[in-house]
Amino acid sequence: MDTLLDRFIRYVKVETTAKEDSKTYPSTPGQLELGKILADELRALKLENVTMDEHGIVMATVPGNVPGAPTIGWCSHVDTSPEFTAKNVKPQIIKNYDGKDITLPGDTARVIKVSECPALKNMKGKTLITTDGTTLLGADDKAGVAVIMTAAAQLMANPQIKHGPVRIIYTCDEEIGHGTDHLDLKKIDCTCAYTLDGEDEGNIENETWSANLATVMITGKNIHPGFAKGRMVNAIRLAGQFIERIPWHSMSPETTEGRVGFLHPYVIEGGVPEVKIKVLLRSFVTKELEDQANILRNIAATLKAEHPEAEIKIDVTEQYRNMLEYLKKEPRATKLAEQAIRNAGVEPKYQSIRGGTDGSRMSEKGLPTPNLSTGMHNFHSPLEFACLEQMENAVKTLVELAQLWGKKNENCKRKNARNHRAERLTFFLCLFYFAFSISHSVPKEHSYPPNRRRS
Repeated sequence: MDTLLDRFIRYVKVETTAKEDSKTYPSTPGQLELGKILADELRALKLENVTMDEHGIVMATVPGNVPGAPTIGWCSHVDTSPEFTAKNVKPQIIKNYDGKDITLPGDTARVIKVSECPALKNMKGKTLITTDGTTLLGADDKAGVAVIMTAAAQLMANPQIKHGPVRIIYTCDEEIGHGTDHLDLKKIDCTCAYTLDGEDEGNIENETWSANLATVMITGKNIHPGFAKGRMVNAIRLAGQFIERIPWHSMSPETTEGRVGFLHPYVIEGGVPEVKIKVLLRSFVTKELEDQANILRNIAATLKAEHPEAEIKIDVTEQYRNMLEYLKKEPRATKLAEQAIRNAGVEPKYQSIRGGTDGSRMSEKGLPTPNLSTGMHNFHSPLEFACLEQMENAVKTLVELAQLWGKKNENCKRKNARNHRAERLTFFLCLFYFAFSISHSVPKEHSYPPNRRRS
């Protein structure tokens, strides 16, 4: 019988790195490969309506056993970050972790340090899964994929657990901002959903960045360097100046924290004739994104004035928006998550994400979707790891959550039944009172005279 750990190890060994600028969807074939594996496993568990569409999106339904209960969704993404390779992942299982720094065997220069990852202080004695140091682990978000599959398996194997329908959704290309591009919310048809894409345990992430992407194209003029004086315009040199002028002391990821936004140049490619720079724009306040874009436009205008023969174009595209304002439409989504986490034996914590999830776009499109923890740590890095016990608590949370939504419906049914009985009682009391009033209020002038004999 498959365990949570079995599933997780199997999934991380399938390379699913997302690829920016790909002309296909999903952007890499490995995502389709894993999608087929997941669809087959869902069918083997006897879930209903298992599908995988041409975009690689896998959906299925855990049928409910509480009539009339609302449908909720569980969602995770199969792709991994393009920021580091995930080819030939060699997961390392560390049982009974000793609480010390972890040197990774494939590259001993890479060490997961307790001083740099405070969460390790609470994991002594637990089971950790790391990489060998040469790849990502892919816990972001295959921990979520495995947690959802395991929770679905538990519900299917235990019909005595009362719950409503649960929609399973596995998406592609979340890491490059396209996770919901082909997601049809009408097909999902949920009251709310939950992404399983959060770090640590017990976190309810109900606020995300609002995010845009700026693509800066700098076009120079190339010529043989031996004859370049007064004629060459080196796009590489201008790109360096452009990046240097972005206010990194106050607006970069490495100098900000909490609710302070940033501008983050994270891709640069090209040569003397042309260079492309990609810059992430991030803020918790959506309107501040335009201010950030204007900073880049002003830098471009200044450089253009200094180098009139160069061309500098900036294209800004929307990525996702802060989910907080959309979650207000369905407050039960976070309130019941809070209770489910407590029921699983963990203390819930609300957090704002300095990042985004598929839930950001899903919430914006009309499906309230907060994010829950799955036990992942140090993601987008070869120092990435997952904690098995935290993943197990995430499974417990989902099972509790399914039950709470079912109980919510049962409570509503009982309340409606009580209201119906009260309404019937009120109706009969009013009817009795009306009849009683009629019988005791005949006017005297209309009363009949006493019987008299004729003389």
